[in-house]
Amino acid sequence: MDLISSTKKVLGPLWVLAVFFFALLCLLTFARLGLSLWQSGRVFTEGAWHFVFVGGLRVDIATLCYIITPALLLTLAAHALKLTAYIRGVVKWYLVIMAAMLVFFEVITPTFINEYDLRPNRLFIEYLIYPKEVSKMIFSGYKLEVLFAVLALVFTIKFANKILTQQWQNRSSLGAIKLSLLAVIICSLTLLGARNSLGHRPLNPAMVAFSTDHLLNDLTLNSSYSVAFALKQLSNEQSSQAYYGKVPQEELLATVRSTMQNPQAIFNNPNAPTRTFHQASYQGKKKNLVIILQESLGARYVGTLGGLPLTPNIDTLYQQGWGFDNLYATGTRSVRGIEAVITGFTPTPSRAVVKLDKSQRDFFTLASFLAKQDYHTQFIYGGESHFDNMRSFFLGNGFSDIVDSESFDNINFNGSWGASDEDLFTQADKELNKLQQQQKPFFSLIFSSSNHSPYEFPDGKIALFEQPKQSRNNAAKYADYALGTFIEKAKKSSYWDDTVFIVIADHDSRVSGSSLVPIDHFRIPAVIFGNGIKPKRDHQLASQLDIPATLLSLIGASGEHPMIGHDLTRPVAKNKQRAMMQYDKNFAYMQNGNVVILQPDKPATTYIYKNKQLHPKHNDSALIKQARALANYGNMAYSNNWYQ
Repeated sequence: MDLISSTKKVLGPLWVLAVFFFALLCLLTFARLGLSLWQSGRVFTEGAWHFVFVGGLRVDIATLCYIITPALLLTLAAHALKLTAYIRGVVKWYLVIMAAMLVFFEVITPTFINEYDLRPNRLFIEYLIYPKEVSKMIFSGYKLEVLFAVLALVFTIKFANKILTQQWQNRSSLGAIKLSLLAVIICSLTLLGARNSLGHRPLNPAMVAFSTDHLLNDLTLNSSYSVAFALKQLSNEQSSQAYYGKVPQEELLATVRSTMQNPQAIFNNPNAPTRTFHQASYQGKKKNLVIILQESLGARYVGTLGGLPLTPNIDTLYQQGWGFDNLYATGTRSVRGIEAVITGFTPTPSRAVVKLDKSQRDFFTLASFLAKQDYHTQFIYGGESHFDNMRSFFLGNGFSDIVDSESFDNINFNGSWGASDEDLFTQADKELNKLQQQQKPFFSLIFSSSNHSPYEFPDGKIALFEQPKQSRNNAAKYADYALGTFIEKAKKSSYWDDTVFIVIADHDSRVSGSSLVPIDHFRIPAVIFGNGIKPKRDHQLASQLDIPATLLSLIGASGEHPMIGHDLTRPVAKNKQRAMMQYDKNFAYMQNGNVVILQPDKPATTYIYKNKQLHPKHNDSALIKQARALANYGNMAYSNNWYQ
């Protein structure tokens, strides 16, 4: 106690900063311990305790030093001017608010991990843009979590206010010279702690990453740091093209072209260097196109693909149409699925082009391509179309008609995300019948939403797969049921004979796993069907990126476009079959059972993908070259306005 008392007298007004620092350091360590015990199966398997807590200590010290710096400088300035008493309230409440923020992010972390297998990151920030939709979801599915977070905030504010008030010291017992020397030492230590590195770069997540398990690397962080780092990256999207090592432009383009289906194609537009002519396989009267984008439907929920028996209607479509067994999504968000299926654009560590500024006008989409061929283009969604910036992106890039919940004739069930899938498909059938009467081809994108947390759907529609009702599996089963009602109507409709349909997932639900990129969670169902589509099971490796070119070929729409995906109506050599996957900041490139994974500020690594696991192998320099070019292509194309 004598040591504490004497330290208080020496530090004076700086004592409260020391109390804040060590109290929050203990709290963050305790939170990390709790998360590690919760995930002990993964932590013990990796033998990761040492790395998690040593790396975590570095991150926590850096975080707290950054937070303390403004209060430290203000306190020192006030003490020099003998105004310490006047800044007491400012410093105290700044620290109280910072403590509340740190506690809040740690309290919500288990829920976020349960949903995304990651700490709060850029997804948390992006969701804040849509408070109405997100609040509905939160208060429908996470009432207890919300209550606990609120109680934790209230307790933290009251407790921190009390402690910091009690620990405040107006003056130091040291003389001016000694106090000045102490101030220099403390400022230097704070600066060093914030930087937390003697190298040319300050601490970043890559420096404390140690595992192929993405979550274990995230455990070394604290959630406030994770969100702050995501904000920093979001503020400078263009820098993301340097994540994986820069590639000279000409080399990049040559490599990307070499991976395309026809590397001998003519590329003669320097302003759109991947643009080339695409000749459709089907040469008859142009057909309509309907894309049904299914929310969060991974292969693990589809019986035909070895998943749970939840999708009898999709299983039937696989028997009747062209079904893909080995097709992979490019990402884990709906906007990434839209980006791939509607634009054929490669994934990047930046936000999807649906949300980026420069892609809101004159960006290539299936809609802009087909509109030039006199197609009516339409988007149908059961929620509010402004969500995730979809409305703006679609209207700016070829879609002439937006039908969302506000335009529906009738809604029998309204959930957190809008109208139920049944209501969506009822309205879609009406819209497609109207379009068929216009005597011109149409393209319609139908985007479902019922299979999304908090998994709300009408009672009495399906035999529940499990209890309680609001579960991922039950929602997936309902989504399939609703799809089935639409297929029945479509087969009897006036538009059936003239239309090519595809059902495809935007991404899997709750992607997680102990790999740098959990490959199996990117596998999704896709089946093309309609009049004239012959039954076929396609086992070749394919990507969402291959779907748009394939669909254009099937409906008879030839023309120039910049997409690098394959036309699967034509043979694709085995060494050309590939998939690209973006998992947070990591990029995976899969070809012939080999996978290259690129991480920020780390060397590329090569694996064999077998039995749903990644097994390290000697690096394949040619494959790494392809992966790096394709990983950087998206950002370069976006920055240079190539994708027109």
